[in-house]
Amino acid sequence: MKVRFHLPDFADNFKFNLMFLTMLENSPELFREGVEVASVYGVFPPSIWNGGRLKFGLCTKDYIKGVIKAFNSRGIPLRFTFTNPMLEKKHLSDEFCNMVMHLADNGMNECIVMSPLLEDYIRKNYPNYKLTSSTCKRITDPEKVCQEVEKDYHIVVIDYDLNHDFETLEKIPDKSKCEILVNACCNPDCAHRSHHYEIIGLEQIAYANHVRKYPNAPFDQEKFNSEHTDAAYEFNCDCMRRSLFKVKDLSCHITPDEIWEKYVPMGFNQFKIEGRTSDIFNLAEHYLYYMAKPECLDEARLIFYRNLWKNNVISVNNV
Repeated sequence: MKVRFHLPDFADNFKFNLMFLTMLENSPELFREGVEVASVYGVFPPSIWNGGRLKFGLCTKDYIKGVIKAFNSRGIPLRFTFTNPMLEKKHLSDEFCNMVMHLADNGMNECIVMSPLLEDYIRKNYPNYKLTSSTCKRITDPEKVCQEVEKDYHIVVIDYDLNHDFETLEKIPDKSKCEILVNACCNPDCAHRSHHYEIIGLEQIAYANHVRKYPNAPFDQEKFNSEHTDAAYEFNCDCMRRSLFKVKDLSCHITPDEIWEKYVPMGFNQFKIEGRTSDIFNLAEHYLYYMAKPECLDEARLIFYRNLWKNNVISVNNV
């Protein structure tokens, strides 16, 4: 049995994820049966192609090379969240994103896509990358879900409004090709979700353009907000700040026991833990909640936090 997890953020959470992988390798007795890390997803900022979550910062070429090597040498692919829905043709030639694609073009790494424009560009120019169809597409019609799974994608991330729609899930032709998002923080059936992805996409473009022109000047988010006065752009969501203990109350939430007792027997074996903008304490709780044996949770938490402290991933400044 393989229960494969896709984990958030190889750039900001670089050391954090390496510490978790080391713990998984060194103390397998603390973890549930079949746990594997299938990929670590995210972007190197300032990626104009990024979507789903805003990512600020600036990664150097040497840092990018180091992160790629660190994960790939462990057999872990990076999956780039290139899901910005607001891209135009002019953005395809972005120097930074293409540089990253060249550096990671070794047949191991992958891309998550939403925009047909960018998907076609990647298929043509970087055919070595496996492509994942993003949950950002908001495909909830049962027939269209099955059609998406039958397309030429390595993985299809199922919209989490379908997490407990077992009638639809049972009809999916190739369940091993599907990825289930288990800890979605968004409100179920949220009417604003697609608008939110558009806002994030526009701001990511604005940020990447700003960094290109003014690398040493801070990005003015208030100015961006003032220039986008449409109600959709003023949408302010608190969902991303929900802790594990708040997320558990949502109807789309999937528990660890449900993964092993319901979804895996159905044929699903790929599960996404979201958290690219979570603090590391909340993220650690999610990792251990899903992957550690319940009877080993306290011991695993102590070991993990000690390792994070020892390797300067957390300090008194985090507390």
